[in-house]
Amino acid sequence: MDVGSALLWGFVASAAMITILQGSQSLGLSRLNLPFLVGTVFTADRHKSVILGLGLYWVGGWLFAFVYVLIFTSLGFSSWWLGGILGLLHGAALLSCMHMLSHIHPRIANEYDGPSRTRRIEPPGRFGLNYGPRTPLTTLLAQLVYGLILGSFYQPPPQ
Repeated sequence: MDVGSALLWGFVASAAMITILQGSQSLGLSRLNLPFLVGTVFTADRHKSVILGLGLYWVGGWLFAFVYVLIFTSLGFSSWWLGGILGLLHGAALLSCMHMLSHIHPRIANEYDGPSRTRRIEPPGRFGLNYGPRTPLTTLLAQLVYGLILGSFYQPPPQ
C-alpha cells in the first residue's frame, strides 16, 4: 500500500465529494447536508456543527479512502470502473441506512414521535427522500465521483 498516494487521492476524492454534496444543496437539488448531520452528533450549536462536521466528514473521507485502497491492493489493480462500482456500492449502502439515523443520532427527530426539545432536525427518511426527491441521485453522484477519482489515480504497488 502506498500511504502517501492514498492520502493524496483520498484528500482529492473527499474534496470532490464534498463539493458535489454542498453544491447540490446550494443549487436546491437536495437539502441533505452530511457534514452538518455529522457535526450535530457532537454539538447542538448549529454554527459550530457545520465547521466541526466538515472537518470530521473530510477525515472520514480519508479513512474510507484506505478501505478502497485495501480493496485495490488485495485485487492487485485499480481502475476507473472498479472505483466507480465501489463508489456506487458505498453510496447505495449509505442511502439504504439513512432512515435509521433517527434511531442513533441524538438530534434527529423520530419519524414516529416527531420533534422534541432536543431532537429538532428532520429525519432523512428512506433513501434520504425527506431531504428532496433528487437526494439519492446527488448522493450517488458524489460517491461515484469519489470512487472514480480513487480508482483512476491510486495505483497499488506491484506485488
